[in-house]
Amino acid sequence: MKHILFILVSFLIIQTSLGQNLPLLKISSDSNYIVTHDNEPFFWLGGTAWELIHRLGKEEIDKYLADRANKGFTVIQTVILAELDGLNTPNAYGEKPLINNDPTKLNEQYFTHVDYVIEKANELGLYIALLPSWGDKFNKKWGTGPEIFNTENARIYGELLAKRYLNYNNLIWILGGDRALENENHFEIVRAMAKGIREIDRNHLISFHPVGAKKATDFLNDKWLDFDMYQSGHSRTAKEYSYVLDSKKSSTKRPIINGEARYENIPDRFWEEKSHGWLDDADVRVSAYWSLIAGAAGYTYGCNDIWQMYDVSKVPIINARTDWQAALQLPGSSQMGFMRRIFEKLSWQKMILNQNLILNNNPENESYILSAISSDKKVVIAYTPIGNPIKIDLAQIDSKRINAYWFNPRSGKIKRIGDFENITPQEFKPWSSGWGSDFLLILTAENYKIDFKDLNK
Repeated sequence: MKHILFILVSFLIIQTSLGQNLPLLKISSDSNYIVTHDNEPFFWLGGTAWELIHRLGKEEIDKYLADRANKGFTVIQTVILAELDGLNTPNAYGEKPLINNDPTKLNEQYFTHVDYVIEKANELGLYIALLPSWGDKFNKKWGTGPEIFNTENARIYGELLAKRYLNYNNLIWILGGDRALENENHFEIVRAMAKGIREIDRNHLISFHPVGAKKATDFLNDKWLDFDMYQSGHSRTAKEYSYVLDSKKSSTKRPIINGEARYENIPDRFWEEKSHGWLDDADVRVSAYWSLIAGAAGYTYGCNDIWQMYDVSKVPIINARTDWQAALQLPGSSQMGFMRRIFEKLSWQKMILNQNLILNNNPENESYILSAISSDKKVVIAYTPIGNPIKIDLAQIDSKRINAYWFNPRSGKIKRIGDFENITPQEFKPWSSGWGSDFLLILTAENYKIDFKDLNK
């Protein structure tokens, strides 16, 4: 009896370690969003942890993943062959990923560590969006490299990874890695890796992480690309919504994710000689709300100190100035959790961008107001990045009376404005304005029930 019990317990442990707790993901029937295998909406709230596998030991990994899970994140984006000399600088346990930098020869000890990250994430309800390699391994540019990939070994490497991780449900493949595709060889290497994965693995979604200010446009006609991803970049002048609008015009319809946006605690436009100050939590919120209200299927938060897992023992990249463990407490990450909570209450996958709702002057600068209405015309949302008043065409809401609320993206709290007759137009003015005073206006039909009570606990 004890022997049978031991076998049963061992089986359950193995099943847990193979990532069976989380459902597989797929593309929604309308090709606009990501859903679970049983068609439940999936909110992609990602975090860039590019150096997680390469630089951290298990205790530190546990701390990072637990923090993100507790704040409502659903996806962690990380890399096997990492950017910061990931081939030749060993991980926290002295292991390099490949034998003699050969992508067809995996170092089992290093990949056991990769396994741990995926399995621990699964325990915490997190998906891992896994980059097989950073882009400098096929196009060095400003990185460390070396360039080790060709079409043959890229395909074999893809096959090896696909076989190893086929039974982990909490996995998403992300190819590319912040590099431009500058010649036909670059394209063929990416396609070869995708082919190697897809020939073995038809369970997991695949996307492509492009260089800054680009979408995965280069592969929009490739069948292996399940969803589009864009990198809107680290600039207060970025118009994150524009990438989504452009994607919606494509004849090839796919969900689109903002996979790398304005990082918290990074110099604004760091590549320019002129100083523009630092990006902060307000930048994070603006880029996130602009992306999602425009119709993105998800958003990925980032922090300059965290992607590189910076501490005082390491050379700071792009003026990193805060220990990554302290940076976990910067306000932007918690505010992303607030955003997920309110959007899920609003049935966000049924919201449709509608700028005709906005009647006041609305220049496309940092004050640009974005609005959307639900497919049943019962809910309207409008986001004002710097607290400018919002004048709304209420006639588009299907109700004789309207309930109105202000949601505070900084605190996650909601304030009831009141209910009133549907007389158009109506102007709503927040209680503060200026940079950092952003608000989400929520208008609902009289009998449309949303329980907001838990937001103010």
